[in-house]
Amino acid sequence: MNVQLRRIALRATEGLHDETGAGSVLAAGVLGALIAVLLATLPVVTLFAAHQRAANAADAAALAAADTASGRLPGFPCETARMVAARNAASLGTCSVEGLTVLVDATVDTAFGAITVAARAGPPPEASGAVAGVPVTATY
Repeated sequence: MNVQLRRIALRATEGLHDETGAGSVLAAGVLGALIAVLLATLPVVTLFAAHQRAANAADAAALAAADTASGRLPGFPCETARMVAARNAASLGTCSVEGLTVLVDATVDTAFGAITVAARAGPPPEASGAVAGVPVTATY
């Protein structure tokens, strides 16, 4: 009977010897999966950060241009908007001034493409929802 138990124990340990290095293969697989997830999320995170930078630059440029249009700051509204956008690492696309309302587009370039965000600054809309001095079809 001892011989049979010994054979069973040897067979069990033989199976363990066949799996040497399995932990290394598992670790390499997990590392590969982590790298794949990182590479998949990197463009998304980069574009999200660029969109936030473009939105901040557009908002700041529109507010500065509206302050210039209202007379609070000296100068020309679109030139002020261009300087503020440049200070926020963005380039100013379009700039239109309708009365005291200013519409601007700011663009931030990334390795994955350009992100453009529009912003509006000026007096609040009327009770009807229309903005004084801005055509109803204006997008912002």
